[in-house]
Amino acid sequence: MNSCIDKRKIVIAVDGFSSCGKSTFAKTVAARLGYIFIDTGAMYRAVTLYAIEHGAIVNGMLDTDKLVDMLNDIHIAFRFNPERGASDIYVNGEWVEGKIRTITVSNFVSTVSSVPQVRAKLVAMQQEMGRGKGVVMDGRDIGTVVFPDAALTIFMVADPEVRARRRFDELVAKGESVTLSEIEENIRKRDIADQNRTVSPLRKADDAVVLDNSRMSLEDEMKWVESVLHEKRCL
Repeated sequence: MNSCIDKRKIVIAVDGFSSCGKSTFAKTVAARLGYIFIDTGAMYRAVTLYAIEHGAIVNGMLDTDKLVDMLNDIHIAFRFNPERGASDIYVNGEWVEGKIRTITVSNFVSTVSSVPQVRAKLVAMQQEMGRGKGVVMDGRDIGTVVFPDAALTIFMVADPEVRARRRFDELVAKGESVTLSEIEENIRKRDIADQNRTVSPLRKADDAVVLDNSRMSLEDEMKWVESVLHEKRCL
């Protein structure tokens, strides 16, 4: 594991399975450290939404060539939202934070993210965003592909049933009409797709520290990461 003994600002990579609470965890860590939070999963969701809205996904099928042709037309930006205390995502100037979190987008995001040209475009954007360090970035391949030399890589896991309940509660609170079984099926399918895709499959980096938050509160998670940072002498 790379050292941050000099206590300069570092890159913290957070990888793991879907619906483990990676974004909430990473966002909170960033806020406490005064770092920038970058939700890379939202970037893949944004591309998926664009594909749905612009005809690259029709009747449950992805037209890969059409999506690839669209990539240069997709411009993603993050803007800080003081009401949420976090950054919202915009595509071509349009706020899409709410639209990217639907079950429809969830059903296709693994397929879209497996397209090599999509990953190449977004990885390049992510590397540029993290070049100045002082960043907490979450996703599926941050510690293995985007920032393999990150000073700290965390790999998050949780029981599928726990993840399904968390995601279900989140969607219901937003007014989505979904069932718990539908969400759990989606999560299990995404796990298989993420781990078996040809390009940048989900896997734990060799130097990653595992965080199983199945039965942890957010405050428990913050105590855990603080102890890890102290152990590495980053605080």
